[in-house]
Amino acid sequence: MTLNSKGILLLLFIYKISNGMKTYKLRENLTQVTKEELASYPELTQELLFARGINKKEQAEIFLNPSYEEHTHDPFEILGMGKAVERILKAIKNNEVICIYTDYDHDGIPGGVILYDFFKKIGYQNFVNYIPHRYLEGYGLNTKAVETLYIENKVTLMITVDCGITDIDPVGRANALGMDIIISDHHLPAEIGLPPAFAILNSKQENCDYPYDMLCGAAVAFKLVQALIARGKFNISLGWEKWLLDLVGLSTIADMVPLTGENRVLAYFGLKVLRKSPRPGLLKLMRLMNMKQYAITEDDIGFMIAPRINAASRMGNPRLAFDLLTSLDAGNGETIARELQKLNDMRKGVVAGMIKEMKHTLSLKDELLPVLVMGNPHWRPGLLGLAASNLSEEHGRPVFLWGREGGENLKGSCRSDGSVDVVKLMAAVSKNVLTDFGGHAMAGGFAANQEEVHTLEQEINKAYEKVKQKDFVEIFYIDKKLVLDDVSQSNWREIERLAPFGIGNQKPIFIFENIIPEKARMFGKTKEHLELTFRKTDGEFVRAIEFFSSRIIKDNTKINLVANFEKSTFGKYPEIRLRIIDVL
Repeated sequence: MTLNSKGILLLLFIYKISNGMKTYKLRENLTQVTKEELASYPELTQELLFARGINKKEQAEIFLNPSYEEHTHDPFEILGMGKAVERILKAIKNNEVICIYTDYDHDGIPGGVILYDFFKKIGYQNFVNYIPHRYLEGYGLNTKAVETLYIENKVTLMITVDCGITDIDPVGRANALGMDIIISDHHLPAEIGLPPAFAILNSKQENCDYPYDMLCGAAVAFKLVQALIARGKFNISLGWEKWLLDLVGLSTIADMVPLTGENRVLAYFGLKVLRKSPRPGLLKLMRLMNMKQYAITEDDIGFMIAPRINAASRMGNPRLAFDLLTSLDAGNGETIARELQKLNDMRKGVVAGMIKEMKHTLSLKDELLPVLVMGNPHWRPGLLGLAASNLSEEHGRPVFLWGREGGENLKGSCRSDGSVDVVKLMAAVSKNVLTDFGGHAMAGGFAANQEEVHTLEQEINKAYEKVKQKDFVEIFYIDKKLVLDDVSQSNWREIERLAPFGIGNQKPIFIFENIIPEKARMFGKTKEHLELTFRKTDGEFVRAIEFFSSRIIKDNTKINLVANFEKSTFGKYPEIRLRIIDVL
């Protein structure tokens, strides 16, 4: 324990993780001014709001009780929206063939379904949905697909979802064929400029005055539907588009965009709609996972639903996930759900095999370099992000992994431990070694030159020394010190008011000091999960869970526990328990 400059008691616990340090700090106490401003809320809620930079009652009300009408923005404020809407309405009037071209993941596929549902709702039939194959075609627009859709389907208007913002050549080819392209995307434009599209909907482009620039791809597609309904003369009941928020919320949460501003509103109401969604395929998938629809949380999306949507493209055909979300038949929905479950199990098996191989390779090394770099032509690039995350977390350092994706292309994924922005790191590597790259600070993808891949480890580690954060310390802020008696329904209700949690609104972290588990046991098929059982002063038990744990903890051993609250609905009765973050 130590005192800060203001005399406030802080918890400061540091331990070494390979090349970095990890620090836990207890947040500072509420100021008296904030206490008075937020006096209408319980003390725990006040503290959690203050920790998120909210110190005014008006801010708190917007955060805790968002309004769909008041706290979302006019879609026509997105640059190019008016032009895009007029072109689509013209295509509908003239019965042109429209193609909805989407990415193959948990953002692009739901975004494509949003437009599919809209066209079906207005009775327009002359459209196709196209999803490229992850391994055969790769990410984004490709010229061959553009040509095929023009020749075979007679497409004259293409709308992209979650892709297209950097695809200059394919858009140019479409123009040459006489096809108009409307790009709806949320990724960063390339430095060399924008594609020559008919219209571009992306609030990250220059001169766009939209008040929020962190929407996911499906949310941009939803904004387009909102604008089409506002300007088109369709026989649609007022507010129908709100039923599409189940997919917007799913993608917003799964794509890990910040859950702040408008995204918080979309995720908040998206979860509400998802808990009532009538989509037969989605309902069958939830039932297959023993998931209670009325209690779906952001964790269920991130760890259960999204991986199964992604499994379609990683292990098979992405169209399977699209068919699940659009199916109107319960029997067909169940068949697809079972197939996705099977593919996800296969995906887990393949990833586990790759990780085992990687760990064996690392065990043979006398010393690990600051950045782990490995590759194998037999590894599937689409699965390497999952493996990279696992290794980065275990070894506390950045990880770069590569495999082969069709022909001679070597492609890979990378993850940061927080000590470096991986995009800046890749930018510092010679273009002779990395031929292409992209992503954000914590995660990215790259293409490597097969002739130079043997130098990749050396070049990345050399670049790391130039761009890494000096004296990197990973800081985790603990929101409050609690005792076991605080693990209660009433406190859970206060914490739950801040949900959904994610980037920009992390789950509250608590520390329980000097507590003693009466029982510590491993459970699961291979005893891979940890469960600690504690007793409160009233005799009730509190359980703490850590999945895929390597900790060794004995009964009746005094520990300091860092954990989140969570509500489990998998048993006979709902249970408030703790999810273990760390044991100090």
